[in-house]
Amino acid sequence: MPASPRIAVIGGGISGLAAAQRVAELLPRAEIELFEAADRLGGVLHTVKRGGFLIERAADNFLIKPPAGIELCRQLGLADELLTTDESRRRAFVVRSGKLIPIPEGFFLMSPRKLWPLLASPLLSLAGKLRLLAEPLIPRRRNAPLNPDPSTPNPQLDESIASFCRRRLGREVFEQLVQPLVAGIYTADPEQLSMAATMPQFLEYERTSGSLLRATLRLPLSAGEGRGEGDPTNAASGARYGLFVAPKDGMTSFVSALADRLPRLRIHLNAPVSTIELVNDHWRLEWISTAISPPIPQSPFDAVIVALPAHAAADVVQQCDAALADELAEIEYASCAVVSLGYARRQIGHPLDGFGFVVPQTERRRIIAGSFASLKFPGRAPEHHVLIRVFIGGALQPEMLKLPDAELIRIAREELAELLQIAGEPVVSDIVRWPRSMPQYHVGHLDRVARIEKLAAAHPTLALAGNAYRGVGIPQCIASGQAAAERIAAQFTPTSSIGPI
Repeated sequence: MPASPRIAVIGGGISGLAAAQRVAELLPRAEIELFEAADRLGGVLHTVKRGGFLIERAADNFLIKPPAGIELCRQLGLADELLTTDESRRRAFVVRSGKLIPIPEGFFLMSPRKLWPLLASPLLSLAGKLRLLAEPLIPRRRNAPLNPDPSTPNPQLDESIASFCRRRLGREVFEQLVQPLVAGIYTADPEQLSMAATMPQFLEYERTSGSLLRATLRLPLSAGEGRGEGDPTNAASGARYGLFVAPKDGMTSFVSALADRLPRLRIHLNAPVSTIELVNDHWRLEWISTAISPPIPQSPFDAVIVALPAHAAADVVQQCDAALADELAEIEYASCAVVSLGYARRQIGHPLDGFGFVVPQTERRRIIAGSFASLKFPGRAPEHHVLIRVFIGGALQPEMLKLPDAELIRIAREELAELLQIAGEPVVSDIVRWPRSMPQYHVGHLDRVARIEKLAAAHPTLALAGNAYRGVGIPQCIASGQAAAERIAAQFTPTSSIGPI
């Protein structure tokens, strides 16, 4: 192996940047080149400033657990610039008959930490509440093996979120609470979404306690949920807002700080890679466009990290491993549009005493969720103004993305006007579309990922990274990129100097 290996990173999103940065740490003599198809780095992470508003076009925060995100911020010198959410507003709403009803205090995803607020909530009928109380009487799944590791691929262990929730908590809890919360996080269809890949902790609760209520009511409110979620505030609901942080100047500042650690001359923008091929133990890359400026030398690489969406990665690796490409192509994706609207506070009749709302599918509305972005973190809107982000499309309403931008903005305005009692025109509006951007962890996803990892292992100098495999959040993407870098670095460094991979 060469002392100064040439390593290509394909994809300039957060996963690819984290991979390149970690390779540079582990192999300081390596020549690293990063290729990004777009004209900027960051992938879906994109901050724009307009009319005094700071608008995030995708994720506007990340969790401090798992720790990969916060640790990288410390390494980049950004830790002191991270903002936390306003403690007084750490709750969310769910739409019911055109009204915003608070999600019961202490209810997170599928976890009731307090029983009385749930029983007192108007979101559930008396029958729904009685069905919830009967949950401890529901037996465990007969075919669920006693597996100490719920994340281990096992077809018998997995089932859809919808199936699991209806079986344990009843139809109403699923339709009024779990389905909209899941849609707001994954833009997904819970009828297909995998429990083992997204919420394995609840499978474990059923296995060990035989009941979600018995397991979750015993947990302290500050306890995490196995995926790095937790909140020290008793009144929180909907999401673990106490662990949300965001860079003061937006997510793009995080991307820029990470990119600044890389040699500028080795980052190639507008350079979409079409295929990779292994020739004489070296990787040869081909680009979709030959008009890249400046021209990229056709030099072979000793290793490649592919940090692309699974469907794009499938196209790239097709020539070198058709079986791997086929497995990657089977991971489905959902599309989404994000409409950001800024208003003067006096235009809004609702008290906005929370961070946002989710919309159950049973409401038959044209939006998935709304986020009061400037109330979560300061500096997102001018004084006496509010920035609201509206999410449209997803796996349950893919047809919405066929509408033109002006129509989607009109829909977002109409929905907010009714739900939040808004009068007048927004002072600023912004729309972005993210086609095929959110991977869908359908039932059996972990089995597919295990097959992908086994096939990829046959190519020691090829590694995959991104949100398609073991987590869609920013910390998981960073960890994925770093793990890919460590896998590659291990090929050029004695194992003892890197540690276990």
